[in-house]
Amino acid sequence: MKTKCVRLHGKMDLRLEEIELPEIGPDDVQVKIVSDSICMSSYKAAVEGEDHKRVPDDVAENPVIIGHEFCGDIIAVGENWKHRYKVGDRFSIQPAHFYEGSLKAPGYSYAYCGGSSQYANIPIETLKMDCLLPYASDTYFYGSLSEPMSCIVGTYHAMYHTNGGSYEHEMGIREGGKMAMLAAVGPMGLGAIDYALHSDRRPSLLVVTDIDDARLERAKTLYTVEDAAECGVKLVYVNTRMDNAAEYLRDLTGGTGYDDVICFAPVRQVVEQADAILGENGCLNFFAGPTDTQFKAEFNWYNVHYAGTHVVGTSGGNTDDMRESIEMMTGGRLDPASMVTHIGGLDVVAETVKNLPSIPGGKKLIYNHISLPLTAIVDFEALGKSDPMFAELYRICSKHNGLWNAEAEKYLLAAAQSI
Repeated sequence: MKTKCVRLHGKMDLRLEEIELPEIGPDDVQVKIVSDSICMSSYKAAVEGEDHKRVPDDVAENPVIIGHEFCGDIIAVGENWKHRYKVGDRFSIQPAHFYEGSLKAPGYSYAYCGGSSQYANIPIETLKMDCLLPYASDTYFYGSLSEPMSCIVGTYHAMYHTNGGSYEHEMGIREGGKMAMLAAVGPMGLGAIDYALHSDRRPSLLVVTDIDDARLERAKTLYTVEDAAECGVKLVYVNTRMDNAAEYLRDLTGGTGYDDVICFAPVRQVVEQADAILGENGCLNFFAGPTDTQFKAEFNWYNVHYAGTHVVGTSGGNTDDMRESIEMMTGGRLDPASMVTHIGGLDVVAETVKNLPSIPGGKKLIYNHISLPLTAIVDFEALGKSDPMFAELYRICSKHNGLWNAEAEKYLLAAAQSI
């Protein structure tokens, strides 16, 4: 079977190509990939090329397909996996399977499996680690976003505290505690707000910061103070472009500081602000992944010793986190549509990945079987004046608070030009 795909050949060398997929054997599963959302991790892989820990050293001779946030349909199942999968099932995928300690992962390491492809053969490692996950929904982009949502779920589960002089760690955020999310109105921050409000373990106070008024205003319309109150959470948005921002943030807690702080930007000042607002036994989660291998920030070690403050970091979620994401999305408790700000076809993936840091907005959602320029949802109205397809997409999205949605996806897949 031939498939169009975007492959990494080396540092910043991404190419849209057509390749032949091998015929499947008894230990293979073949899939049709409908959607893939682009992650900053793919940009990092493109920048680092063969120096990336998940990218093979011989990528120049044996290029790999990029993309790891994908969802689609199972189209062929080898004899040894028919007890587990069947043709017609939909799937999502957990790329970080760590089979026998290996860092190989779809989207980084394989010649025939990655999200930026129309079709793929699932690696045996993925199957053995039970990382090809059933996905019982007819909305493909939710399945793509279950991977980034799992990273958020994992972050929450990795937080910890101790109680009353005990050395035992109580995992998770402090239930009913005070929580701050710094630089948190980008796509992952929005997903984290959604999870904080709708998970089983919630803070009583949630403070969300950024230095961009427009992004804060958008967040306020997506996750309102009133809706948060119905969930039992006092939600406060703060622009920290001010003098003595850390002092202001501490004052919001009555001066005691925060039980849990998540830092969404690999910026020294933001990390140090997160440290400064921690309360006793407070947990700082450094969520943001820096590209600088020597990234450093100061930490108050006096408070580590006397106040029990501590730091954790998470890089991705595990398979249980992804199952939780899928369950909450299909159960209507999470709606990650707020993450998506752009849509496009497979033909824009290479340039989008290479320029990702300079493209404003949130998640760039790709549909692999269509040709479409990368298009911001906010531009649908203007484009609709001359293009009936965008006029209809604008009409549909307007019914959903300006967000991408299942109805828009179905219409796009039927109306857009095939690649």
